[in-house]
Amino acid sequence: MTRVVARARVAELAARESARLDVRTRGSEALHARAVRSMTSGVPSSYQVRDPWPIYLTRGLGSKVWDVDGNEYSDFHNGFGSMVQGHAHPAIVRAVTERVALGTHFAMPTEDCVVVSEELARRFGLPQWRYVNSGSEATMDAIRIARGVTGRDTIVKIFGSYHGHHDYVMVSIGTPYDDIGPAENMNSLGYGAGIPRVVVDLTVPVPFNDAPAMERRIAALAAEGRLPACVIMEPAMMNLGVVLPEPGYLAAVREITSRYGVILIFDEVKTGLCVAAGGATERFGVRPDLVTLAKALGGGLPSGAIGATAELMEAVASDRVKQVGTYNGNPLTMAAARASLFEVLTPDAYTHLDRLGGRLTAGCDEILTRHGIPGYTVGISSKGCVHFTDAPIRDYTSFMAHQNAELPELAWLYNANRNVLMAPGREEEWTLSVQHTDADVDRYLDSLDQMARDLVG
Repeated sequence: MTRVVARARVAELAARESARLDVRTRGSEALHARAVRSMTSGVPSSYQVRDPWPIYLTRGLGSKVWDVDGNEYSDFHNGFGSMVQGHAHPAIVRAVTERVALGTHFAMPTEDCVVVSEELARRFGLPQWRYVNSGSEATMDAIRIARGVTGRDTIVKIFGSYHGHHDYVMVSIGTPYDDIGPAENMNSLGYGAGIPRVVVDLTVPVPFNDAPAMERRIAALAAEGRLPACVIMEPAMMNLGVVLPEPGYLAAVREITSRYGVILIFDEVKTGLCVAAGGATERFGVRPDLVTLAKALGGGLPSGAIGATAELMEAVASDRVKQVGTYNGNPLTMAAARASLFEVLTPDAYTHLDRLGGRLTAGCDEILTRHGIPGYTVGISSKGCVHFTDAPIRDYTSFMAHQNAELPELAWLYNANRNVLMAPGREEEWTLSVQHTDADVDRYLDSLDQMARDLVG
């Protein structure tokens, strides 16, 4: 039986935990005061902003990180999901150290580039690969390839999904509930200032987990003479906490895009190498035309890759589509990626991640049920989250209709004060690493249990 959690109690606990965290992070406060004088908001990226100040870190080892005040945390943030290998993994440290002594950059190919592309082709079943330096670059180039091959300008994306910070995908993200629009005709809305309206209008959003709505929108666009070049989507989960694809959804999307001649791009920047050796492509058995990787690929170094069919990559090989970048295939990144693929992200590693992820999701559900807190847990291998609502979350509309922002924010504070680091401002999404242990899981569960007791006590 679930209880109604009083908002006044949530606010009371949040004030208490905020004051406690302020006391624990005075070193971060001082560094922030210095940082804002030369670095906008005191952080390298707006996604790192936190009031009254962010937590500044000094080092990481295994599943742990330490801040400037000396506080140690079990790291479930993991660089927004980049560090599934854990911090300072010996195999990656060795590979990068050896590579540094041989030269750090040439803007020329190395053997490691070849070895990594061969392994990615084996894992994802797509034969041709190119490298970039971030997830944003990967999705940007994938969309350009799709447009270059098809000669079409319009693209379709999932409403609420984030695909990087270039203009064509900074559309219909973080939108208030009243601005979403109906499933049949969702609104194209720029995410922040500086994105031209003409660019926004070329990106058409559709709901997640609704293949018929996608088909109807593609058919309508075709009737207008605007058949899309591509559909770009996160296949394994929407990054709203975690929202999983419903059975049959991905296969239906594959069939629709094939029938209409629309290129299907799986954005696996968050999930590639994190939910299976071959990402969602392997896990769900649906193969796209293009796949984008980043984050976990480089084992902590800036990285990204695009995999595609030979037919699509012929546009790049013939130089009709320009795919370029000075740091593409950087030797340090490729050395780290090679060590990660062959020595770290092994079959045993995925067995470990699946076991820990299953234990964590089951433990969270048990705590919520025992204390009568509304909510449920969703997980897929190293990824997972708690949704603090009893309503099923299947897309952005249901997420916005039923989200309870106060409880995830309170959980973040509880975690930080109990030595568990989560991504700031996120809906309770975690990323495990291969170096996480049962003790790390216990620390997370103990924090959630304490919060639940305090809420109902």
